[in-house]
Amino acid sequence: MKLLISRFIAILILVIPGLLAMKGFLMMKDDIFNYISMHGDDTVTPVFAWLHFGGGLILFAAGMTFLGGWILTRDRKRNYVGPRFKEKKKPKQVPPPEATS
Repeated sequence: MKLLISRFIAILILVIPGLLAMKGFLMMKDDIFNYISMHGDDTVTPVFAWLHFGGGLILFAAGMTFLGGWILTRDRKRNYVGPRFKEKKKPKQVPPPEATS
């Protein structure tokens, strides 16, 4: 039962950023569509909704960044990435010799 709950929580951790990215994409798409469709109506002056579009862009970028980082981390653990994306190994530092007095 504990494994089932932990897997459900892991799926939620991945689904929530995916839903945020989807909502952001839909917000941007709707703003572009509304702006283009306003050009066909002579009674309305076309105005682009920058604030709504910017909010969608932030949601989309945040969700995709989280998912991309999670996938990169998982692939690094399983050694699926190319040499460009492997973690840089830090050289071991030799401790300085202690002064004896």
